[in-house]
Amino acid sequence: MSAAVTRHYLVACDFDQTLSFNDSGRVLSELLGVSAFEHKVAGLAEIHLVQQGAELAYLLRHDPEFRRVRQEHLVQAGQRVRLKKDIKHFVEFLERGAEGVRFSFFVVSAAPKAVVQAALEGVVPPDHIYGTEFDYDPSSGEICAIAKAPAGYGKVAIVEELEATLQTSPHRTIYVGDGNSDVHVMLRVNNRGGFTIAVSEAKYIARIAKRTVVSDNALSVLVPILEDVMGWDAVRIRELFESYGLVVQEWDKARTDWVTIREDSTG
Repeated sequence: MSAAVTRHYLVACDFDQTLSFNDSGRVLSELLGVSAFEHKVAGLAEIHLVQQGAELAYLLRHDPEFRRVRQEHLVQAGQRVRLKKDIKHFVEFLERGAEGVRFSFFVVSAAPKAVVQAALEGVVPPDHIYGTEFDYDPSSGEICAIAKAPAGYGKVAIVEELEATLQTSPHRTIYVGDGNSDVHVMLRVNNRGGFTIAVSEAKYIARIAKRTVVSDNALSVLVPILEDVMGWDAVRIRELFESYGLVVQEWDKARTDWVTIREDSTG
């Protein structure tokens, strides 16, 4: 990277189903043999008892089937999480930067921090990962309290804290996410002139994000960053992928319209 750094961007990224294929809670449930995880989460979401994204944290603290979870189980679950391809290349590119552009990359997730750290060990430094943190009973090892849960508006607070620490302008914040727990932070980033990327076509997130990219490869997130932030053309982007031994086989650009049509009852 050139020594003449002129622009510094904060890149904050969700974890579950953004950098991974599976929800951390589902992986943990399979590890423990706990059934009906999705049903439990849906029930909590329906009654709005907790911030969206914090359902697993609540279950770990209060659900009888999850009360046996210890920190080592969270680490084991993280080691079982199936990550998207080429995450290491994605992180390395952001660390290296290019052409007067510097990136600082952080993971901001409602998933347990121990799970995310175990999943991304050797790829993302532990101090660049923000996740749900717990207090543990010193005698039994049982989770006795939720110390921090970056879900819903909690993600907004962390992103703004990072902006202050890094001294980056809000319009140079890039946020990447996929689901309900990312809505608040995406709206906040957009309203302050930042750039948001959805990695899911779910209508509630895709219509908020400034760009949507769907792929099983983490490097795909670079496409809108290189195009919209750095001004690269398609040829140059393809050349970058080829430098990693990768070929962009399909690259379909399309705008998704979500339309519901009903019969006019007024005649």
